[in-house]
Amino acid sequence: MPQDTSNKNLCKHTQDAQTFLVTPTKGMAYIHGTATKMTVCIDNYQHPLVIDGGAHCSIVARTYLDNHFPNWEKQLSPTKAKNFKSASGKMNSIGTIIKEIAIPHRKGNMRLNPEFVVLDDAHIQGFLLGTDYQRMYGIDIYHSKYRHITIGTNKEKEFSLDIYHVSTHEPLEELLNEFREGQFSTTLTSKQKLS
Repeated sequence: MPQDTSNKNLCKHTQDAQTFLVTPTKGMAYIHGTATKMTVCIDNYQHPLVIDGGAHCSIVARTYLDNHFPNWEKQLSPTKAKNFKSASGKMNSIGTIIKEIAIPHRKGNMRLNPEFVVLDDAHIQGFLLGTDYQRMYGIDIYHSKYRHITIGTNKEKEFSLDIYHVSTHEPLEELLNEFREGQFSTTLTSKQKLS
């Protein structure tokens, strides 16, 4: 039977929503807020990605590209819109750039190819995936006890939002080679060295 969504029944039969976390003391509710950040691989490097349900487009700051992607200007495409708005005011676009993103998963990574608006005056440390590509790829964010996202129709494959450990921007292969060639402590057993 279809639901009556007219205004006369809008506020009837209301029940309390179940909370997953302990209700904080008054004035401290902000302590439960967390960003939907994760570490992704872009051009064989680890980079932070924020999945922002409040941003209508995916963006990256020019300063971030300058610091982490040499010659990124060669990949820049023009954009029709020059001015974008944020909560802090107007921001200026210098173009768009497409970056292949690999979202890590133990059963196989997921590849996305979003186009990011490059903002000249943004102060973002990493990439921000807006609702433009969240809708395109069918990304759903779940804030249950176990925070994760799903992509597309495969709701069984969950990508954790609590994975955010970017501490270096060295190529992944170089890091692996460094570990392979590293010296082990002489006090470790052979089994400990392999684990």
